[in-house]
Formats: sequence, C-alpha cells, structure tokens
Amino acid sequence: MRPLFHPYLINGPFGDPGLYVDCLFERRALLFDLGDLQGLAPRKILRVSHAFVSHAHMDHFMGFDWLLRICLGRERRMDLFGPAGFIDQVQHKLAAYTWNLVQNYLADFTLAVTEVYPDGGGRRARFRCRAAFRREAEETLELPEGVLVDEDLFRVRAVTLDHGTPCLAFSLEEKAHVNVWKNRLAEIGLPTGPWLRDLKKAVVRGDPDHARVRAWWREGGVARERSLPLGMLKKDVLRIVPGQKISYVTDAVFHRQNAAKIVELARDSDLLFIEATFLHQDRERAARKYHLTARQAGSLAQAAGARNVIPFHFSPTYSDREGLLRRELREAFTAPPAVP
Repeated sequence: MRPLFHPYLINGPFGDPGLYVDCLFERRALLFDLGDLQGLAPRKILRVSHAFVSHAHMDHFMGFDWLLRICLGRERRMDLFGPAGFIDQVQHKLAAYTWNLVQNYLADFTLAVTEVYPDGGGRRARFRCRAAFRREAEETLELPEGVLVDEDLFRVRAVTLDHGTPCLAFSLEEKAHVNVWKNRLAEIGLPTGPWLRDLKKAVVRGDPDHARVRAWWREGGVARERSLPLGMLKKDVLRIVPGQKISYVTDAVFHRQNAAKIVELARDSDLLFIEATFLHQDRERAARKYHLTARQAGSLAQAAGARNVIPFHFSPTYSDREGLLRRELREAFTAPPAVP
C-alpha cells in the first residue's frame, strides 16, 4: 500500500521544530511549524498549500519570512493557522516590510490567516500582495471539534494546549485509503492515469454506487474514455482500508488537562511526532519551561495507542546524550500498561 502522506522532520532532533508532509498524488504538501526552513528546497516550499503554526515563539515561526520570500510574485493562495492572536502576529511581520512597488506585480500572492480559539471558534483575515498586505476580509468562524481543514481526502484537527501561552497540537487524518488493483484494472481494459484520482475522491466522498466515473486516457495519440458505475469499480478493482493518521505535538507542559487533550487528539495515530525536550530526571526544569520529558512523551504515546512515535525538539543540554532521551521515551512507550 502506497501511503498518501509522506512526512519527515525538516531539521534534526536538536533543531527548530518543523514537519513537512508531502501528499502523494496531490502535487502539494502541508507544513507544521515554521522554524528554520533552510533545509527545504524552494520547490518544496512552493508545494505547500497549508501551514499550521503551533505558536509564535521564534523557533516555531521565524521561517515565515523565508516562506514569504519564496512565494512572492506567484499567483497562489496559502492558508496559515495559528493560536489566538495569530492574525495580529502575521500582520506585524508583514508591516515590517515596505510594499510600495507591489502594484507592479502581475501575480497576487494571498495569505488566508486563521487564528484558533480554545472554545472551538476562530477568526480569519486575508492579506494580499497587490493590496500591500493590508488586513482585509475578516470573518468569524465556527470550528466544530477543532476541524481546521476538511477536504475530500483528509481533515486536519487542532487542540489548544498550555505552554504558558496557547499552543496548538494537530492531527492529520486521511478519511480512507483506496488501493487500486492494477492487474484487475488491466483485465477490464482500463489503464492507470490521472482519472484514478477522481475515482478515489468519489469513494471517499461517499458517492452512490450508481454514480458514473469517467475513465480517460490517450492511446496511440488518440483520446479515449469510458464511463463506468462506481459500485462496479469498488467491487472489482479497489480495496478500501482505514486511512493514515499523523499527529504533531510540541511545546506543552505535562498536567492532567494537557495530557487528556494530547491522548484524545493522537488516539490511534500511525505516527505521533511528539517533543521529548528533557530527561525525566530534569522534570522540574521541564515544568518550569512548559515542556515534556521523554518519559512523559512516551507514556502519552502509549496511552493514545500510537503505532509509532518519533521524538523531536530535544534540549541542546543533551547534545551528547541523545541516546538517553530516545531510550527513556522508548521504555515508556513500550512498558506494560499500568493496572488500574
């Protein structure tokens, strides 16, 4: 099975947080946190359609300027999400530059910025290049169950955690994964091709079995097409399985409310990216700095039923003890569950 999402951490475990998720077949990517982005090639930044910022501490937000620099002069929209106050923070960054010549740009790069409130609401504003990035088109939003993005193939949810300031954690959920049996496709005389993307979207949307699917391709320079019922294709050439779930958790103090939110958000994740900033022997220091220890991160991953856990955001204090952080997290993650 070829997964839809291909995630990787942009920097090493001691570097700025940032998760890049390439969306196979979608020709785009998602980005979680905007720390140091120098490790991303411009072509990869230009694939990003949505960026999700946990909070505006510098190591999570300084890359905004580089992202803006790469995207200027291009006709495209990018959606940004952050915690309460995020619209003002983006506006202040944009206001630090002089935009007196942007009316000469042919393309109008647009930022749609959404701030997420703990009560399930939100607010969105737009910033357009050719309008000198003035704040406009503000609207109030309802974000039931913390859903920020809900598309045919996937959704993104968020919860607000306590880091001494509101900090968002995210889950990326594929609604279902649709596999194509290529040999069965060939048996009924159909080739693979871009039309399969439309077929998969129809399945995930829940279109009725009698809906028609248009298969189209070129053969010997001649355009060809066939129209087939969705139900027949589902039965004969598709295998539908649960989709991927990837969760991203960083910068949160360990207490009951945060723990409950993290476990619920990350429940049954195939991959849980979670900070493991301090060793547990330094848990008092971790609490003062509103971060997790490796043991706490591992226990949260276990409680959530995550299948795999990937730690990051290690404190530079442990630059010579990375193995200890990883071992502590692994031991907590694989330990037998506590008896109630």
